[in-house]
Amino acid sequence: MEKVRNSAFLKILSYALIPILVATFILSILYLNLKENYEGDIGTQKEQYVQSEVFADQYVSSIIYNINRIKLGHVSIEDNGIYDKIDENIYYDRAYNYYNDIESFIKYIIVDNVSNVIYTNIQSNNFEEEIKHFTEKEFYWNYENGTIQTNITKVNQDNIKYMNLPIQGLETLSGFNVYTYLDLNAFQYSSTYAIQLALFGAFDRNPNLAEVLIPVSVVLLVIIISYLLWAIGHSKGKGGITLNSIDRIPYEILVTIFGIILFSICVIIAEVMMMYASISVNLLLSTLFLSYIGAYICLAIIVVSTIKRLKAKQFWRSFLVYKIYKKIKNAITKRANKVLDKSDSQKKIIIGYIAFIFASSILGFTFFTGISCILLIALWIFVLYKLLEYNKKLNQIKSALREIYNGNNNVYLDTETLRGTLKELATYVNDVSNGFSNAVQESLKSERLRTELITNVSHDIKTPLTSIINYVDLIKREDIQDEKINEYVKVLDQKSQRLKKLIDDLVEASKASSGNVKLNIEEMNLDELLKQVIGEFEDKFEEKNLSVDLNLPGENVKIFADNRYMYRIIENLFSNISKYSMENTRVYIDLINTRDAIKLEIKNVSKERLNISADELMQRFVRGDKSRYTEGSGLGLSIAESLAGLQNIEFKIEIDGDLFKTILQWDK
Repeated sequence: MEKVRNSAFLKILSYALIPILVATFILSILYLNLKENYEGDIGTQKEQYVQSEVFADQYVSSIIYNINRIKLGHVSIEDNGIYDKIDENIYYDRAYNYYNDIESFIKYIIVDNVSNVIYTNIQSNNFEEEIKHFTEKEFYWNYENGTIQTNITKVNQDNIKYMNLPIQGLETLSGFNVYTYLDLNAFQYSSTYAIQLALFGAFDRNPNLAEVLIPVSVVLLVIIISYLLWAIGHSKGKGGITLNSIDRIPYEILVTIFGIILFSICVIIAEVMMMYASISVNLLLSTLFLSYIGAYICLAIIVVSTIKRLKAKQFWRSFLVYKIYKKIKNAITKRANKVLDKSDSQKKIIIGYIAFIFASSILGFTFFTGISCILLIALWIFVLYKLLEYNKKLNQIKSALREIYNGNNNVYLDTETLRGTLKELATYVNDVSNGFSNAVQESLKSERLRTELITNVSHDIKTPLTSIINYVDLIKREDIQDEKINEYVKVLDQKSQRLKKLIDDLVEASKASSGNVKLNIEEMNLDELLKQVIGEFEDKFEEKNLSVDLNLPGENVKIFADNRYMYRIIENLFSNISKYSMENTRVYIDLINTRDAIKLEIKNVSKERLNISADELMQRFVRGDKSRYTEGSGLGLSIAESLAGLQNIEFKIEIDGDLFKTILQWDK
């Protein structure tokens, strides 16, 4: 469908077919109309034509027109006038056959009964014989002594008004005797008759062709016009409506230019039609054809350009008046905005309120008039609209600030639609949002670089450390009798294993904090996991004489989490308890299952004084043991928090004196 709509060939073909189909439709209608007036072939029915209303109208009108010329005194201008004086009482008309199609073939004698002067377009010395000869012609129209004699059936004394003549038509003839006849032998050269003859000749071979062409041309015109309405403005390889240089001309100028051209074509046609008695039929038809094509091109340009502008929604914007209005409006708006931008909001409100009161007061004095009432109501509506618009834009800024407050830094306000203080506030909001975004990006970049550094360094350390551990293991297998050396080997083994554990924890903490961990979320029993981990740490708890107070709900508590990393979280917490709890104390483990959440609370008493905040204790490499005598790395809580965060588990710790409390919560 796109190819059909964008086809330049189909559009050109459609533009070419429209004038052909319109001409076919009009000519077919004219032919059928003429066919009703002529019973047979027009070429052999010349007499029927001269009996038609059109012919009769032109015939009688030409006679009235000629008598009016005589009354206007053209005869008195003998040298430069339209009459040549033959003798004292006879004047010859040498210009009568120039402007009228019928007049070229009418022979007339007009007798002024008052002055006894004869006017004629026949050169003769015996007008009495000529008058007698006129009455014997086959076709004639005479007016003598107030009586009309004619064999033109459409014209008589009773229906002369029907022939589009003025009411005073017969009064014009008063005082004159008129004798006329039609030269039928020469009448075949009549332009009007010749055009009709040509039209009949076009349909002569198939008289029923016109009845077929009318519906066919109408259907084709509807199809072609529908296609053009759909396709106009679309071009191959270009999206949307394409406007050319003509479409960018101001609309009223375009219509004026082509309107003048159309008017000129109409004037040319009128001039040619007035001269059709003195030019050939072929020249007349050629002029009409070229004028028709020219008029069609002008109308097509105007219509196509109008459709394009409407489709592109540029119709009103293409008017010169609109462009002038926009320039004036933009200039005023720019100037007003410049003034408003430099004024503070309080001053603007005061100025606006004073202006509002002033305008309302003026209208109030003339409130009794209807127009004042309408203007006052319109002013109130306008002020209300501006206040609502101001409040709407203020709410947009408020919403943007709320988004930034909630952590969404991808906020941008369009400052082009704002003015004054609101525009200034929106600019500040955009700057703050961009600043936060840049800070977050920099933070993420630093975190990524730190993680990469830890990973790379850890890898470089693990290589020689593995060798150390392997060689220590080989030394332990030797039968060494020296106790000091065995003690040294034991220390090396402990420290190398501790270093290996530290490196593994460091790598795991980096992965957890960066989110570089693949999770397998599934349903699991949390109470069963707690029992399993407690069992694994039973020996370590017994070494410090720690008793576990486990409180579980009656039913199984199921959560959605990664079983492996959930075990790692609880293991880290229990490991801290085994390292840092005071001997001979209790460890409280409470699993609470409510309608809204599942909460796990673990409480123990610290061996060392916890002179540190909970936030500091959550940081890496920070330990409650200030002396760092224990084997911990200070990464356990950090790893547990990161792994909990990846599984959408709320993780927090609370410190109350020496009481250390860890809380994990799952929202349902």
